[in-house]
Amino acid sequence: MLDAFSKVVVSSDAKAAYVGGSDLQALKVFISDGNKRLDAVNSIVSNASCIVVDAISGMICENPGLIAPGGNCYTNRRMAACLRDGEIILRYASYALLAGDPSVLEDRCLNGLKETYLALGVPANSNARAVSIMKAAAVAFVSNTASQRKMDTISGDCSALSAEVAGYFDRVSAAVS
Repeated sequence: MLDAFSKVVVSSDAKAAYVGGSDLQALKVFISDGNKRLDAVNSIVSNASCIVVDAISGMICENPGLIAPGGNCYTNRRMAACLRDGEIILRYASYALLAGDPSVLEDRCLNGLKETYLALGVPANSNARAVSIMKAAAVAFVSNTASQRKMDTISGDCSALSAEVAGYFDRVSAAVS
């Protein structure tokens, strides 16, 4: 995984050129939005347990057969695994948001995830639904519109960060569907 600075340096080095022009301007924008990015990640991480539990609970409310005997969340062990997987997905989405780069999400989380879930018999539609609930919650926290859970954040427009985190969850949904 390369951060924004490393990408620019590697790209400039490959061209045997100094960092400048549009690359330098992109880094300036990345730095100026840094506090908003940190606030966004902090709001997700600070509410990670709530986000994951709400997503899994919502998925189960929409499909109660998951907690019936033979369902994929039927035993405590299976429910714990479901919660753990949700936390892992959320953690890597927040890493990607912090870095401004989805490669960590792709390499460490999504690579082989669908095949693993297929081998375990996890229903793709339920998994994708839980991810979409996590996406909605994460976007609400990034844009500071989550009800009952407002946070002190840097003022300014966070629509780009909201769209960015939504894109990471869309990647996860596509990977598990």
